[in-house]
Amino acid sequence: MTQSPQIATGTLKDLGEYVAAALPAEVTRWEIKNRELIVWVARPSIVKLLAYLRDDSHCLFKQLIDICGVDYPEREERFEVVYNLLSLKHNNRIRVKLSTTADEPVPSVVSLFNSANWFEREAWDLYGIFFSDHPDLRRLLTDYGFEGHPFRKDFPLTGYVEVRYDEEQKRVVYDKVKLVQDFRVFDFESPWEGILTRLPGDEKASKPS
Repeated sequence: MTQSPQIATGTLKDLGEYVAAALPAEVTRWEIKNRELIVWVARPSIVKLLAYLRDDSHCLFKQLIDICGVDYPEREERFEVVYNLLSLKHNNRIRVKLSTTADEPVPSVVSLFNSANWFEREAWDLYGIFFSDHPDLRRLLTDYGFEGHPFRKDFPLTGYVEVRYDEEQKRVVYDKVKLVQDFRVFDFESPWEGILTRLPGDEKASKPS
């Protein structure tokens, strides 16, 4: 039997208050948005908070669904790291967020959740978010010699280098990107919107029905 939105929201409110009261120094704020509980945590306290959410009998968020990064270049701490957790015992979900810079490391949570290994490597590869104490923080999706981090909003659309096979050297080589032509900008305006004259039949649209 599923819960009604009112009951579900009340349960999330109780959970938010419970976690914030248990770890007041670690939880900076919390809110319910789109029927989801979101908790913000101080960056150094992420391991302590997730351990509490995993082990406390009122929480039991035993599954780390994923970790993802979000880039806000205009912010002083431009990156958000988002942790989504699931409690099968209580049929609940919680989202934990923290913010960081490109230079400030985020404590790894691999010691708590094995699945964090690949998630943190993905965030490092695509965003350049560094996770301290990670057992094997290597790139996951891009090539070993790849420069930069593709999901940063300041990363060029064409990348910095291109890969090709050189017949003379009989190996893969990296060259700087060379564009045959510049990027073109399309306004996607309908051709009908550019017509300034009236077409036959337009007068019917202005007549009262």
